[in-house]
Amino acid sequence: MDSVFGNRWVVVSGASSGIGRAISLELVASGARVVLLGRDCARLAETARLAGPDDRTEVCAIDLADLGAVGPAIANLVTKLGPIYGLCHAAGLAQTLPLSATRPERVRALMDVNLLAGMELSRALARRDAMPIGEGCILWLSSVFALVGAPGQIAYCATKGAVAAAGRAMALELAGRGIRVNVLSSGFVSTGMTNTAESRLSAEQWAQIIAKHPLGAGTVADVARAAVFLLDPRNRWITGTDLVVDGGYTSQ
Repeated sequence: MDSVFGNRWVVVSGASSGIGRAISLELVASGARVVLLGRDCARLAETARLAGPDDRTEVCAIDLADLGAVGPAIANLVTKLGPIYGLCHAAGLAQTLPLSATRPERVRALMDVNLLAGMELSRALARRDAMPIGEGCILWLSSVFALVGAPGQIAYCATKGAVAAAGRAMALELAGRGIRVNVLSSGFVSTGMTNTAESRLSAEQWAQIIAKHPLGAGTVADVARAAVFLLDPRNRWITGTDLVVDGGYTSQ
């Protein structure tokens, strides 16, 4: 097994499926040990099974919408596992809503998971007894919708734009502690979340979206490899960046 991460622990939220699962598996293949964080115990167990030996993963079942539960969950992990090198906040919610249906409570539900849960995870892990002294890495998954707009995506765009802005500020604040903070903005890849969105569009509408990616549709593996690159402890001079992985979507 490649030992790039030297058995360092990385917490991955949203590890039960999609991009979060792909990142978790790629991290294990690169020598990391991964805390699989999500709310679906059965699907987290499946990710752990796919990852291989039991000592490579630790399952942490938590509903990230319950923001008050995040800090205690991380504290328990640190007590059990010791210092944790990294965090990848891959969990997220998306909902297609026209402006007329964009009620505050619906926006708040997206904001709680996409932004505030990531902030709570980061806040808990950035404590001096949680991350190793002089190193640490936080990665937030954003979206091309932090950079461009789309009809029906006002709330989602707002949350992902906030993620990108928070990442830049956090990178500056935590640099003195040796903690790197980066953002990864991905284009459309096939996941359960995007498949739900696809089901609400006509075949022609979906084909138009895919056609806007010059290199075609991406895969979760494409995003996972980029995420592991940013989390790689050897890349100690990369912080405050937003890496766009979108098959050329935002170049047009």
